[in-house]
Amino acid sequence: MFFNRKKKVELNTGNIPKHIGIIMDGNGRWATRRGLPRSAGHRAGAETLRKITEHCSDIGVKAITAYAFSTENWNRPPAEVDALMKLLYEYLKDSEKRLAGKNNKIRVIGDRSKLSDEIIREIKRTEELTRDNCGLVLNLAINYGGRDEITRAARLLATDAQSGTLEPSDITADILGERLYTSGLPEVELIIRTGGERRLSNFLLWQSAYAEFWYTDIYFPDFGKKDIDQAIFDFQNRDRRYGKL
Repeated sequence: MFFNRKKKVELNTGNIPKHIGIIMDGNGRWATRRGLPRSAGHRAGAETLRKITEHCSDIGVKAITAYAFSTENWNRPPAEVDALMKLLYEYLKDSEKRLAGKNNKIRVIGDRSKLSDEIIREIKRTEELTRDNCGLVLNLAINYGGRDEITRAARLLATDAQSGTLEPSDITADILGERLYTSGLPEVELIIRTGGERRLSNFLLWQSAYAEFWYTDIYFPDFGKKDIDQAIFDFQNRDRRYGKL
């Protein structure tokens, strides 16, 4: 996606996507190009996420789901996995400071079974700390995979059917959606991927059914407010027909 990053776009404040998914790609390559360890790129990416979240909150976005660590990322070198887990712990531990008076809510979605007890405690503490906030919801997708999420929802439905609390014939898309991690949030309307790749990589497979996709070659640490505005501007200028003419 090529555009003039110096040109300011005018957004239609009445058509801001309510829920944006972000695949934060390119952190490691950003660091490597600067002769830095990949962990430095992930740290820079965490700061970018803070700035983007604040900006989205200011312009009326209701929810962001950020792909922080996938179920496949465990296959990365142990040193990088350890650095990512340490960064996650620090991000959660400093959540009061990162919120900086904002009324935003932080949630972690994904399978917590592989996470350390220390991180799980910080997740619970942060979620409890921000539970009553009524601003933007930031979902951090940790040990998350779209297929894993749908499989989990199917198991929950099967359990309900087995217990007799739900008839299989009554299962609908809406009922399955209630078993997903994003239940209760607005529909995902825009998915952004930085770093030059053009694929979903197992992210929000169910929720992205009618989302608009926006790709950029910019590495995530360099992704700024003008870039998110450009993505939203392009979203606002698309014809979303939902199968209609």
